[in-house]
Amino acid sequence: MSQLDGAAADAIPRQLNAVRERIAAACTRAGRAPDAARLIAVSKGHAEAALAGAYGAGQRSFGESYVQELLRKAAGLAALPEIELRFIGRLQRNKVKDLLRVPQLRAVDCVDSLALAQALAERARAAGRTLEILLQVNVDREPQKAGVLPDALPALVAAVRALPALELRGLMVIPRAGDDPEQARPAFAALRAHARQHGLTELSMGMSDDLEVAVEEGATMVRVGTAVFGPRPTK
Repeated sequence: MSQLDGAAADAIPRQLNAVRERIAAACTRAGRAPDAARLIAVSKGHAEAALAGAYGAGQRSFGESYVQELLRKAAGLAALPEIELRFIGRLQRNKVKDLLRVPQLRAVDCVDSLALAQALAERARAAGRTLEILLQVNVDREPQKAGVLPDALPALVAAVRALPALELRGLMVIPRAGDDPEQARPAFAALRAHARQHGLTELSMGMSDDLEVAVEEGATMVRVGTAVFGPRPTK
């Protein structure tokens, strides 16, 4: 495992705690319990040592977006108990077999089609495990973005609930990019409404710049990378 320099090693716990404080403060302002939203540290592009540093500061859930990177990190961090990896990027069906080999994989948060859900269910059942999933919803209907369109969500929810070895827990959204965090509020509110309609409890929404707005709108998970680890290193 590569080593971080001293400044980076010191910065990660400090930045991690600052993000936790932001989340707790936003929960309190919204009249929610301080731990009502949990942090998923988005570690894609960062070295295994960075994840180990955050783990040492108490972080257990990490989000990864690339299958090969997740496989490498899972092997390198195999000695860390209780670590959980969540896949949050675009997932091709031909990569599902590799992904399901990872014992630390807790959930796939980016399911946006029945075909992908079926592939995950088939592999999870073959592995004798149950996999948590979230459905990614393209609330803003952006053509370049992944996610099931809102009109198709009810049918997908019903179909996924009928599959074996999957536990549908909630929804995920990536809102339209904007300079003002308030611009994301309608997407977060819409996702909350969709989740309520289908009796789903988990809402994965909010990132480094807009996590407070997401928490105010009911996020149960916030996906934060830059504010925890700093900018991703250039390849």
